[in-house]
Amino acid sequence: MDNERIREICMALPHAEETLNWGHRLVYWVGPREIGGKMFATTDVDGTGTGVLWFHAGAERFHELLETEGIIPAPYMARAHWVTVERWDVLRSREFEDELKRAHALIYEKLPKRVKTVLALPEKERNRLVRERRLRRVRIER
Repeated sequence: MDNERIREICMALPHAEETLNWGHRLVYWVGPREIGGKMFATTDVDGTGTGVLWFHAGAERFHELLETEGIIPAPYMARAHWVTVERWDVLRSREFEDELKRAHALIYEKLPKRVKTVLALPEKERNRLVRERRLRRVRIER
């Protein structure tokens, strides 16, 4: 397993988007953050951070995963039931895929109704709305 395979898995999920944040974290979102999307996983691009993969485990799975050697509570995010995988050999490929799909589904379920409504729009209309929100955000930041 590596960052590129994780990217393939995450980007194949419905409404998944990615951004580069904090200089070295590739963040995967359920829906664009401009419309209220939420992150479900993140990888360390340059190897300078803690662990290779962080993801939302959910309240039920969180403690089970912590029993696995090489999986620790995610710094700053453990209270929201996020875990950090310290090395790529901690889980098998299929387990990584299952955990990321579960993280995506858990975060999707937590999205507000208004965000789910936008995600359900036809692609062309949804993309137009996201573009408008991105432009609005850029104007505000200036």
